Amino acid sequence: MHADEWFGDGEGDELLPDVAGLTPVRTLDDMRRRPAVREASTPVEALKRAFGYDAFRPLQGESVDAALAKRDCLVVLPTGGGKSLCYQIPAACGAGLVLVVSPLIALMDDQVAAAREAGLTAVALHSNLGEAAKRTALQQLANGTLDLLYVSPERLVAGDLMGRLDNLALLAVDEAHCVSHWGHDFRPEYRQLRSIFDRFGAVPRMALTATATPQVQDDICVQLGLRTPLRLIGHVDRPNLIYRAVPRHSAAKQALEVIKRHPQEGGIVYAQTRKEVETLAGALVKAGVHAAAYHAGLPAEVRAKAQDDFVNERLDVVVATIAFGMGIDRSNVRYVVHANTPKSIEHYQQEAGRAGRDGLPADCVLLYGAADLMTHRRLATMDGPLSPDRERALDRQLREIGRYAVAPVCRHRLLTEHFGQPYPAPGSEARSEGCGSCDVCLGETKELPAEQAVVTAQKIISAAWRLEGRFGPGQCVDVLMGKATDKSERAGHDRLTVFGLLKDSGETAVRAWIDQLVVQGFLALREEGVYSFLVITDAGRALCRGEGAVRLGVVEERATRSERKTRTPSASAAAAAVGPADQGLFERLRTLRKLLAAKAGVPPYVVFHDSTLQAISAAKPTSMATLIGLKGIGERKAARYGAQVLAVVAGEEPEKAAVRAAQA
Repeated sequence: MHADEWFGDGEGDELLPDVAGLTPVRTLDDMRRRPAVREASTPVEALKRAFGYDAFRPLQGESVDAALAKRDCLVVLPTGGGKSLCYQIPAACGAGLVLVVSPLIALMDDQVAAAREAGLTAVALHSNLGEAAKRTALQQLANGTLDLLYVSPERLVAGDLMGRLDNLALLAVDEAHCVSHWGHDFRPEYRQLRSIFDRFGAVPRMALTATATPQVQDDICVQLGLRTPLRLIGHVDRPNLIYRAVPRHSAAKQALEVIKRHPQEGGIVYAQTRKEVETLAGALVKAGVHAAAYHAGLPAEVRAKAQDDFVNERLDVVVATIAFGMGIDRSNVRYVVHANTPKSIEHYQQEAGRAGRDGLPADCVLLYGAADLMTHRRLATMDGPLSPDRERALDRQLREIGRYAVAPVCRHRLLTEHFGQPYPAPGSEARSEGCGSCDVCLGETKELPAEQAVVTAQKIISAAWRLEGRFGPGQCVDVLMGKATDKSERAGHDRLTVFGLLKDSGETAVRAWIDQLVVQGFLALREEGVYSFLVITDAGRALCRGEGAVRLGVVEERATRSERKTRTPSASAAAAAVGPADQGLFERLRTLRKLLAAKAGVPPYVVFHDSTLQAISAAKPTSMATLIGLKGIGERKAARYGAQVLAVVAGEEPEKAAVRAAQA
């Protein structure tokens, strides 16, 4: 994450101005002056009035009840599980000011926009806020009319807000895994929050995250000083995500194959280095994809434009390092492609989880290569040797993500069990065909029979042995495939008994098997300068003696592109879900949403999620009362956008409805 996207130590951002010139107006009428949403007296009423939902999702209601009962709680919900509502509803109920600690400006601004659309008074205090907006925010804070205040941990620790936080009802910490040394995204500034929170006495604390192992959950509770907290741990599995892990042979071509299945839909392609980002983005643009690069080496204005265009659906694809995404709340991302293996399962869960937040099907494709793990190890030690604890943690992380990438086992099961949870989720029905939403359970990746796997592995290890550790994986592939290259002839490899031993298996399969043997520890890559050499481990020698077992998977050639197209979210998954007769209406509503969002200055998904447009397309409401009864349509949004929506449902063109709205 680039430094100017995170709140730093306050450099360049002076402390908040003194409010001596702002007279706190604390009359009874002022304290009661709230948006219409504050008329709600119960959490369920607030949920319906502000956000248009009839019922809470799992564990949302319990978290709200805990906050209103002044009890600390830890909330772990999957991405798209509705964590923000857990602290927004107490604010909507009139409990008082909710302070939200969040790490990113973009994340704060998106949530502020969504809260305001719901009728709440919300503001984020950060360095991008103009002086006039800052003074308005402080006046609201002084008057007690602010519902939600978003700040960074650095801003809170600076201390200049402490005397202004009266009527505080809840302390919420978003992305709470950042407080844990054991988490995948540790931020030292989060460690200072507990001492600040202690100054607020009995004010309840709520820690929220989407990604936390049991060890990280325990650490969050300790580091934030949660007092006998209620632990609300949602099931980590996201059934709407279709996971695939396939060997990488051409990242650009493989990414393009995924993108072509989702024309004019949003997606993210992650790459490991800035150079790879630039190369991939250039290849996709050359292929006619509306894509842009995003990494920390680009000018701030270039990054800001790429992010703004993507959030506002003017850009289809962002090719990025992991610096992109944490502040993105776009709900209708239809695919996430990793062109390299991430450095941990936690990172993969979070990054892939940016797809399908609207609950509709989405593709998550991991293109793996064993060399990626070596790159992560090299980057981790660039600043010097790791401590023994950190070395062990890195080994574990790389071993686990490597296993996820190559093991011919249900991807949903592997991810879920990594976080210490059963699969399938309690109460869900187990299916004989598996999850039905990953390459393994869809039959696209098959496991070789045990005996065949051992024999295949022995052939590969034998070839590596005959290359005497002086060549890389590519030469081993050429030898096993029987390629009579100049290098093979000069080295005499074309005369080896293993030459062409696996030529009938296909080059893609042989490359994948070598990677799988490296990940499982039967082979290893030894780095010397810029070169990597394939060597045999003790486990590999033992396997050649008939000791031990190995598991190998292979991508089925019959799982062709045309066949896969029926097993994956097709173009406009949301439109397809409403049925052919309603797809036209859905697309017109999307156009209207985009126009209304541009006028309001907010991302389209803040106006309506795709799932809400789906509900409108299916129901075709003809009255405001019917419209308000649909999922995601609260009184606030109905009053603001309802007439335009009903006009489009009745047949009016979106452009005409939007112009009429602008003139109203």
